[in-house]
Amino acid sequence: MTWVLIGIGGALGSITRFVLGKLISKRFGTAFPIGTFLINITGAFLLGIVSSLDPARHAYLFLVDGFLGAYTTFSTFMYEGFVLFEKDKKMNAFVYISCSLFLGITFYILGFKLGKLGTIYLK
Repeated sequence: MTWVLIGIGGALGSITRFVLGKLISKRFGTAFPIGTFLINITGAFLLGIVSSLDPARHAYLFLVDGFLGAYTTFSTFMYEGFVLFEKDKKMNAFVYISCSLFLGITFYILGFKLGKLGTIYLK
């Protein structure tokens, strides 16, 4: 059952990332990897919310290990950051990497606090 939940969540997460990434990139039409950036930040935010709720094991496997694990993408983040350096867009690379890390942590914390606040009001 574990593998099924992670597999279904992962399939949905990767499809969501692919579709949203293409839509965002098309919308903004910039060399800056805005699609991956926004996806990773929203993924960190959602992970914060889910982590704060302490979901049941099956929901956690589906949402965190499956969906969010496939929705966010560290490997693409590293690749796109490296390509920016390679194309001599060092400032874009620095902004992309540092903002991704800073905002990823910030949005995880915000999501976690929002989730905890929500559980207080739902009780």
